[in-house]
Amino acid sequence: MTASSLAELYRTPLELAAEHVRLEPLTLAHTPGLFAIGQDEEIWRWLYLPPPANVGEMRSRVADALEAQSRGGELPFAVVEPASGRVIGTTRYMRIEPAHRQLEIGWTWYGRAYWGTSVNTECKYLLLRHAFESLECIRVQFATDLRNERSQRAIERIGATREGVLRDNRIVPKDGYRRSSVLYSIIDDEWPEVKAHLESLLSGESRTPHLAGGSGD
Repeated sequence: MTASSLAELYRTPLELAAEHVRLEPLTLAHTPGLFAIGQDEEIWRWLYLPPPANVGEMRSRVADALEAQSRGGELPFAVVEPASGRVIGTTRYMRIEPAHRQLEIGWTWYGRAYWGTSVNTECKYLLLRHAFESLECIRVQFATDLRNERSQRAIERIGATREGVLRDNRIVPKDGYRRSSVLYSIIDDEWPEVKAHLESLLSGESRTPHLAGGSGD
């Protein structure tokens, strides 16, 4: 694949599906579902923004994500429960750098009922498999608030390597807090082992909660 065609593929919306989740390209039509599932302050505890006050505010946030997509830096998804068609959260590729064949998976949150279930494992499996096997990524990274231990456990559970802490690297808009971020990564040489680990987890998982998982990476 040529460099230009690979760069275009990095920015092409797509749908990814597994048993318990379907990742759809985010659209404004997902706004009501996201607003409904996002009415829980705990979801937003470690995210940059407070809970949306109304559907219009959620629509603005979706529009911002789509604007970032149009600039080529992000590729946002709605997380959908296939059986019900219900929107249960969102995630995205971000900090996309085709020239360096790397990206970040982040802005991930789910309704609280789905924390600690197979949903997060399946989402990460789908996103990582596409990143390494279709986009030919060399590196995929994750970053989360140093205070967010639940998210750190979830990232470590999928097999990512903790690289270190970026001290006071972000100012949180909603409260001005100087956030330190924990940085994790998976590189292409590690993907076969991580893939086998995730497939093993998924083969033994159901919708029964386990210790890891959550919201806010």
